[in-house]
Amino acid sequence: MSKTKLKVGCQTFTWEMLGKAWTGGPDDLLKAIADGGYAGIEITDTMIGDYAGKPADFATALAERGLTLVSFAFGSKSGFTLKEQIGADLESAKRWIDFAAGFPGALVSMGSATVVSEGPRDGKFAIAAEVYNKAGELGRKAGVQVAVHPSSHHNTLLFDRADYDTIFALLDPDLVGWVPDTGHILRGHKDMADTLRTYRDRIRYIHLKDVDVNGTWAMLGKGVCDTHDVIEIASTAPRFNGWLVLEEESDTAAADAAGAVKTNRQTMRSYGA
Repeated sequence: MSKTKLKVGCQTFTWEMLGKAWTGGPDDLLKAIADGGYAGIEITDTMIGDYAGKPADFATALAERGLTLVSFAFGSKSGFTLKEQIGADLESAKRWIDFAAGFPGALVSMGSATVVSEGPRDGKFAIAAEVYNKAGELGRKAGVQVAVHPSSHHNTLLFDRADYDTIFALLDPDLVGWVPDTGHILRGHKDMADTLRTYRDRIRYIHLKDVDVNGTWAMLGKGVCDTHDVIEIASTAPRFNGWLVLEEESDTAAADAAGAVKTNRQTMRSYGA
């Protein structure tokens, strides 16, 4: 089986996690990511700034930096688990799908389903799946692939392997892909490689992050993530588009976000990417 050519992008949550300590804008992100040696960017609804309603201007800004839009990522205060918010969540999905439609090959990544209300978990999985599948239908009409990005953050509904099994059983694999995040999987699963192999056909692109043995965020290559194994599995996945998107949430990045992502890009070169 032939392997997909690898490309390396950067996720902007590295800066977003700084909260009020980050006072820059999207152009600062583009400069830092381009200067760091990346070919692409995954930006979020929180970090897009004034470009939110100006996709053509954003395309120009990307081109000036030699960057490709890999994906547009967004979440929701509803956690995608509130029945009464399904309509609003789908309006948001359509907004960002329409935005991404102006960028060839760009995907829309929807954040992890999260518990934000009382009630049984089973019902929340069903609501999240309804939102994801309907967003996938919107994406198909617009020619934009939609994928889900599970996380291990507080109150996530998609933490361990059982949660992954439950949500994937409810999702149409032709409508909704998967953005595996190595750091989040390692924090909730006993065997990341088995999870990746089991759901290999759903992989669209990869979020690469590292953690130590205690699940604390670590710089890429400094933790327990077997990056060689991840690349080997992903590179033969039938729908993998070749993008490895690095995202750094460690204390090192909190002290110097631009420096940390540049270091991670250098680390990726040792893996041949």
